[in-house]
Amino acid sequence: MTTFKHAALNSTGRRTLLSLGAIVLAATLMSSEAQAQATTAKNKIVFQVSDSDPAKWGLALNNVQNVQTDLGAENVEQEIVVYGPGIGMLKTDSPVAQRIAGALKSGVKVVACETTLRAQKLTHADMLPTIGYVPAGVVELMQKQQQGYAYIRP
Repeated sequence: MTTFKHAALNSTGRRTLLSLGAIVLAATLMSSEAQAQATTAKNKIVFQVSDSDPAKWGLALNNVQNVQTDLGAENVEQEIVVYGPGIGMLKTDSPVAQRIAGALKSGVKVVACETTLRAQKLTHADMLPTIGYVPAGVVELMQKQQQGYAYIRP
């Protein structure tokens, strides 16, 4: 028959036990905090539109609208970056101007590449009044991806 002796913890043992308890408590708190942040983090999406085809624009704008419908407009940050031949569709007289204006009103950010504007000799006065501008569209796409935005090119 085996008998076990009950020994009191010495001071080193008590410190070790307290340290382990503190580590478990800290890990639990950090896990709870991470879960809370994950549930409140917004989804972030950047769309590239560099085509002048109204059908391509329709697809991009449908994608934007579907994301807002599925996730809720308040739960997503969306930006459409426009450069190259697609820049003409941001003009006030473009065939998709009304749909772009609607996307802007729903909280979607639409930005035009200043490099493309200069190359095509366009001014801000030619464009829809509530769009934004970035120095270079490709750089904007790169930076958004570095910031954790999902990249979509319809």
